[in-house]
Amino acid sequence: MNKVAIIMGSKSDLPVMQEAIDILKEFNIETEVDIVSAHRTPEYMMDFGKQAHKRGIDVIIAGAGGAAHLPGMVASLTPLPVIGVPVKSSNSIDGWDSILSILQMPSGVPVATVALNGAKNAGILAAQILGVKDQNLQKQLLVYMEQLKEKVQKMRQDL
Repeated sequence: MNKVAIIMGSKSDLPVMQEAIDILKEFNIETEVDIVSAHRTPEYMMDFGKQAHKRGIDVIIAGAGGAAHLPGMVASLTPLPVIGVPVKSSNSIDGWDSILSILQMPSGVPVATVALNGAKNAGILAAQILGVKDQNLQKQLLVYMEQLKEKVQKMRQDL
């Protein structure tokens, strides 16, 4: 069974991260959701990052706002792919602080980064990563892509 961990620095990030949870549910991918603060609970973050692969997690989606160290710090601790979601939080500088904190990782510590508040795309990317080895999931992704195409065709017809 494929399993994705969706973590965030604060409960205030949940409205954004809910889109990742929802899309993964559409693809019948098991999710584990948790609050893991890089700044307020660093010991828990360290344990989470070091143990995730041992607990059956396949991909980690990490959302954070402001300084947004969570995705990069977790990536430094795990052999799993980490997808970072920059969140425009209440203390954010129009989201740029979050984007740059997640995007500008040093060599050797990759974090795949999606758009500001782009949790849905993070969920789709996690499904695509898992779909490399899961033919049923890959078929679901192809159906999803076809549905996107049909939506655009309908929009064109409605013009």
